[in-house]
Amino acid sequence: MKELLQTLVELQALELGEVKIKNAEVTIARLRKKIPPQVLGHYDRLMARGKKGIVPVRNQTCTGCHLRLPIAVVMTLVHGTDLQLCDSCGRYLYLPEDALAEFLSQSAQAKTKDKPEKKKPSGSPD
Repeated sequence: MKELLQTLVELQALELGEVKIKNAEVTIARLRKKIPPQVLGHYDRLMARGKKGIVPVRNQTCTGCHLRLPIAVVMTLVHGTDLQLCDSCGRYLYLPEDALAEFLSQSAQAKTKDKPEKKKPSGSPD
């Protein structure tokens, strides 16, 4: 699944001119062949409307429409088990490596923060 998302990100960068390479048309054609027709069709519909087809998730927020995503969507992206669409704008979502590390560190901090402190029995020495 991560390979498919990476292919979509590369394709979008080439099609939007964010990355300049020689023989871009050949590379675009090669990338398009790797993407399933249903996914490519949805991506192309978004791009035809002037929207990006795939956007990163940062701070549990879709960077396409700037709305907060359910934690289940983000966790699916963390595990890389399925493609995820934003419920609001319909764009494909991916979690960049730096955002993944940030999300995991925030989750770890939240877990330690939520644990109750162990109380010492009364009458015991410090």
